[in-house]
Amino acid sequence: MGNNIPRKMNRILILGGGFGGVATARKLAKDMPENSSIQMVSMKNYLEYYPALYRMITSSSPIEVCVPLYEMLPERVAVDIDEIIEIDVVEKHAIGKSGSKYFYDTLIVAMGSETAYFGIESLKTMALGFRSASEAIKLKNHLAHLFASHSHQDKNELVSHYHIVVVGGGPTGVEVAGDMVAHMRSLAKIHQTDPSLVTVDLIEANNRLLSMMSEDVSDRVMARLRTLGVNIFLNRQLVKNDIEEVFLKDMTLETKTLIWTAGTQLNSVCTNTKGFTFTDRKRIAVNEYMEAVGLSDVYIIGDAAGTKYSGLAQTAIYDGKYVAKTVVGKAKNKKIEKYKEKPVAFSIPVGDSWGAFKMGKFTIYGYPAYMIRHAIDFIYFSQVLSFKNFISLFLEGFKYRKVSEE
Repeated sequence: MGNNIPRKMNRILILGGGFGGVATARKLAKDMPENSSIQMVSMKNYLEYYPALYRMITSSSPIEVCVPLYEMLPERVAVDIDEIIEIDVVEKHAIGKSGSKYFYDTLIVAMGSETAYFGIESLKTMALGFRSASEAIKLKNHLAHLFASHSHQDKNELVSHYHIVVVGGGPTGVEVAGDMVAHMRSLAKIHQTDPSLVTVDLIEANNRLLSMMSEDVSDRVMARLRTLGVNIFLNRQLVKNDIEEVFLKDMTLETKTLIWTAGTQLNSVCTNTKGFTFTDRKRIAVNEYMEAVGLSDVYIIGDAAGTKYSGLAQTAIYDGKYVAKTVVGKAKNKKIEKYKEKPVAFSIPVGDSWGAFKMGKFTIYGYPAYMIRHAIDFIYFSQVLSFKNFISLFLEGFKYRKVSEE
């Protein structure tokens, strides 16, 4: 579709409909002068609520993970569903896969990151990803198919058939592994299969899990996972993945289920954009106002930004609100405050009714931490949805879980 907005207007273009893009659009729509247009281009017509993806395997309704953008954004925000394939910072436009050109005066890049396979090409086709609702549903169906299709009689074959390997000891890998044992054993009972045949391994290349957090948290989470029955292999790097085999540097595992959560990288569109400079972390370098270094009125937020805490939903939301405030301030000739990095809190559920929560020096474990994770979800949706849509979301999710349990 592109944009046919009068040139005299300040054309604000937001690329990406994730946490950062939604936060930016909502604040701009509220505070930006009327002589400005606000346009968002997103690959999907919904926001994927990544913190709840792991729960889709066992219980959550897709409606709790895929929330329509129209329910979250004011009417003032025009939304185009398209995949951006090129950004031209000289001509000031982005090009969509549809062939449309989206012109701008102010650009906000909130395109997030994509899965990194570290040069192991076979992973792209053989591993199960975990960065979208569609991938989560694919994994859920794959696990159900393991039990519905098995016809092995040999125990050795059955062991590899129900062997789950999760690669990546970050928050996502920990969450998935923590839920996987109970879910697989539950499926085994339903299909009258011996639950002891189920094996779940968690592979991490570093010397501990959750390397971005303190050692005491890593130790407590690792102990919890082992209590649940997860086998943990540290200092192990995957070097090759073949049909039903996973090759580490010092061992080989037989499995039909490899779940890859080990890495992310900058969106390839951003990587290929001429005019961007990059940090040592291979993120886009930004100045003290979150503008891409050397470019005026081109803002980078969320995963793509070369800031200390980028890569987390809470940072993307914080970035979006800051950039929106900055853009509004410039439009109204107000003083612009420099960007200040905001320390993050970590809330990681590990199996049913247990979690780890850390904010600064404060750390809590167990059921209270588990409930904090759900409280965070509750608070976020209550802020971005109308009361009617908010209640509908959780009622639908509740009904879905009741059906799943039955």
